[in-house]
Amino acid sequence: MENMAAEELPPQEEEEEEEEEEEEEAQVRVPTPAPDSALDSAPTPDSAPAPALAPAPAPAPALSPSLASVPEEAESKRHISIQRRLADLEKLAFVTEGDIDSASSLNSDNLDTENSHTCPLCPKEKFRAYSNHKLRRHLQNLHWKISVEFEGYRMCICHLACRPVKPTIVGEQLSSKLGAHYHCIICSATITRRTDMLGHVKRHVNKGETKSRYIAASTAKSSNEILKEADTDIQVCPNYSIPQKTDSYFNPKMKLNRQIIFCTLAALAEERKPLECLDAFGATGIMGLQWAKHLGNAVKVTINDLNENSVSLIQKNCHLNKLKVVVDSEEKEEGDALEEDGTLGDIQVTRMDANVLMHLRSFDFIHLDPFGTSVNYLDSAFRNVRNLGIVSVTSTDISSLYAKAQHVARRHYGCNIVRTEYYKELAARIVVAAVARAAARCNKGIEVLFAVALEHFVLVVVRVLRGPTSADETTKKIQYLIHCQWCEERIFQKDGNMVEENPYRQLPCNCHGSMPGKTAIELGPLWSSSLFNTGFLKRMLFESLHHGLDDIQPLIKTLIFESECTPQSQCSVHAPSNLNKQEENGVFIKTTDDTTVDIYSAQGKRKSSEMTINTAKKQKTDVSAAHPPFYYNIHRHSIKGMNMPKLKKFLCCLSQAGFRVSRTHFDPMGIRTDAPLVQFKSILLKYSTPTYTGGQSEGSVQTAPEETVADGVEMSVNDKAEASGCRRW
Repeated sequence: MENMAAEELPPQEEEEEEEEEEEEEAQVRVPTPAPDSALDSAPTPDSAPAPALAPAPAPAPALSPSLASVPEEAESKRHISIQRRLADLEKLAFVTEGDIDSASSLNSDNLDTENSHTCPLCPKEKFRAYSNHKLRRHLQNLHWKISVEFEGYRMCICHLACRPVKPTIVGEQLSSKLGAHYHCIICSATITRRTDMLGHVKRHVNKGETKSRYIAASTAKSSNEILKEADTDIQVCPNYSIPQKTDSYFNPKMKLNRQIIFCTLAALAEERKPLECLDAFGATGIMGLQWAKHLGNAVKVTINDLNENSVSLIQKNCHLNKLKVVVDSEEKEEGDALEEDGTLGDIQVTRMDANVLMHLRSFDFIHLDPFGTSVNYLDSAFRNVRNLGIVSVTSTDISSLYAKAQHVARRHYGCNIVRTEYYKELAARIVVAAVARAAARCNKGIEVLFAVALEHFVLVVVRVLRGPTSADETTKKIQYLIHCQWCEERIFQKDGNMVEENPYRQLPCNCHGSMPGKTAIELGPLWSSSLFNTGFLKRMLFESLHHGLDDIQPLIKTLIFESECTPQSQCSVHAPSNLNKQEENGVFIKTTDDTTVDIYSAQGKRKSSEMTINTAKKQKTDVSAAHPPFYYNIHRHSIKGMNMPKLKKFLCCLSQAGFRVSRTHFDPMGIRTDAPLVQFKSILLKYSTPTYTGGQSEGSVQTAPEETVADGVEMSVNDKAEASGCRRW
């Protein structure tokens, strides 16, 4: 027996020496500066022999077993579904159950034992405990084969409860299925489809993002960042600009939106104070903080958000800007964090649904900026808003408003739209129409102060006028638009009780008679009245100059030019000359030097008969003075073979011809004018020059007479009409 034991010892010693050599080779292959490379194996001293597995307690299930010797900061970088070899994934099944001895002896020879184990990447309800050979077949077929490879790692599909799925009602029972997903090794995102995961990894590679770069960036951004905007400090979470990866979304591109809303509130604060203001969707609370910090005691700010993490972040940002937080009418104490002399004001922070809050309380100013459409909150906003208050609505569902998803616009706004040259103003009028219908359901009317449609959002600001008479006058301004698809002429459909046989004859063009088939369509219903209030915009410009908001001043000046429909050289954009007395919708607003305001029509009371008559007269006179609806794009109506004049020169030519003309913020090459499209094209043709031909020199070019060019253009248009009866697009 002793001889037999002596004969068996050398093979064991050889196996231990082979294991030590393999570990030393692995240490040589692993580069020291790369943090991800240390995830597979940790270096051991040469003097101490490396055991197969250290007698340490089993790690948590959310970590890979190969991370036992790695520091805690590196352990959280990789999910258990990300492994290098299939054997590591198989060992994971034993380590998660605490069977370390089985994990150390697991190899391809002893997988046929009768021990049963569960899958580490599936819940017990999905995969029960099976024998080792069934477990290996399950891991290989359902996890390893459909994995995504990236730099030696395999991102296997995971069925655990890492990605929450909304519950569904099946019959009378509530069931929630756990969705299969992948964990990205670079950014830790969870993605369901394998094709999406491949594209996700490819985008990381194109940006030059690798594992080591991600870990270095993530360790630097582990704590919250502090940003500054308009002298207001805010603390933001990591990935603050990606809605899917953060609870408190902060978009730096919406700075223009926040500044123009601040000017609106500052202009309203000159009428009456204090104002009760609501930021219904606070997120980081940047907008409400700017209100309270710069307007002071003139406003009482309430910031609301439904997310608990966002509410806690808003409270931190309030104390960061030395503002007291009031929660449920009680001041929240922060010890020595705030000094009595250093506080600037009070901000009430609430955590509830925006619809519930607006039903419970009344406000003078309400700002709605949800993620997407805002139609779900309009009824609650107009339910308790005070008379002559202001409601501002920011809609970011530009895909539906800009006619990229027409079925969504029909579902949300009840409007039929197509892609036109004036699609941005069309989007603004769609939102105003939805706001007007919501106000009319609450027996309230609206006056549009301004509407802005830029690349990322559509902003509509309206003043609330209480009473069924104002509601009826508002609903009369919601009409359908007749749009010619051939020449892009447009006109609002006339009101009438009789059914017209061919309503497309209302168009000033003759396309419906000369072209075969249906050349025009009905769009809407849309808001058909003015989109701007010149007096209020001038007060906003004065407030922007007073508070030093230089970024927003060019936009407000353009809105003033657009509201008066005059060229910039003929319009004064300074502060209103008569600030002591202004009239808006029949309501006289008197502003004195000490910023006290007297409103002659008392809030909460109906207007007198004389006031109603004056309002009706004013609305009739404003119809002719209001800016013309929509605009023309000079490039869209350019003539082939002709060089267009400069935009400023063409504006002067239209103005000299007797038409009202101005530029528009909706389109940098758009021209707002009351000239019909035929006159617009004729003046454009008159001041256009023919292009040079290749065979002629510069000195021998002779311009054709205007009548000859005009006849040629008309003949070419008629030839196109006869040759093809298809629509323009």
